[in-house]
Amino acid sequence: MSETTREFFDALERHGHERVLKKTSGTIRFDLERDHEVDHWFVEIRAGVARVSRQNSDADTVIRADNVFFDRMVRGEAKPLPAWLRNEITTEGKFRFIVLLERLFAPPPGARHPRALAGDREGPR
Repeated sequence: MSETTREFFDALERHGHERVLKKTSGTIRFDLERDHEVDHWFVEIRAGVARVSRQNSDADTVIRADNVFFDRMVRGEAKPLPAWLRNEITTEGKFRFIVLLERLFAPPPGARHPRALAGDREGPR
């Protein structure tokens, strides 16, 4: 597996309570393909707290992707929902977790928060 993938899942668990996950409970298994092998990452979310393991267990949603493409999503270079529409990732189970992924991955390179952008347009106060 790539270092980018490992860092993403390590950070997800290390953060403890995630505000964007506070109303979410469920399980997601990521099946990431590389070199004719599959790496499994199992994420259990309970009231905003994510626990990550490497088990290959049943989950509410299973997301399959090529590890190289998954790294692009982690870096913000690709978004999960458009990737799903283009069949670059496939899923089984509850669709709401695909939408949730949009919040977990990094923003696109060079992206700025709308408030910061509006502040720049107003100029100094």
